[in-house]
Amino acid sequence: MTAIEIVAEPGVPQVLVTREFAAPASKLLRAHTDPDLLARWLGPEGLQLTVDVLEPRDGGRWRYTQTDAKGERFSFFGLYHGTPSTQGIVQTYEFDRQPGRVYLNAISFEERGERTVLRQNTVFQSVEDRDYYVRGGMEVGLRASLDRLDALVTGRQ
Repeated sequence: MTAIEIVAEPGVPQVLVTREFAAPASKLLRAHTDPDLLARWLGPEGLQLTVDVLEPRDGGRWRYTQTDAKGERFSFFGLYHGTPSTQGIVQTYEFDRQPGRVYLNAISFEERGERTVLRQNTVFQSVEDRDYYVRGGMEVGLRASLDRLDALVTGRQ
C-alpha cells in the first residue's frame, strides 16, 4: 500500500492530497466517473453511499448522499468544469450542511509507467471553511476512501 500525503497548511484555504496507485490513469478515471464503482470506494467507513446524479461532462452535475447507521443523510453536490479525462477532473463541491460554501476540487492523474500519481487540490473560500472540512473528519474519510480506491483499481476488491 502506498502512503497518502495530506497537506493542510495553517492559514491557507487549501488541502493537497497525493497518493500513488499501481494502476493506469484510465482505471482511476473510470472509478471516479462510473456510479457503480464510485459507490464502492468513496466516503468514510460505516456510511452507505448512494450516487444520485453523475454526469461526467463539461457542465454536468453530480450529487451523492451518504447515510449513517441511524438513517441520517449527508448530501454533497457540484458541477464538472471541463470533461473529466485521464489528465484530470475539475469540479465544484458543496455540502448540504454548509449552504453557499463552494469548494473547487481539481484532481490530476500523472502516469509513471505502470503506476499513477493522483493529486487532489481542494481550494476553499476561506480558512474557516477549510478548517470546518478538516474538523469534519476529512483525513479519516480520505484515507479510508483512497485505500478502498486502491483495492478497487488493483483488483483486490
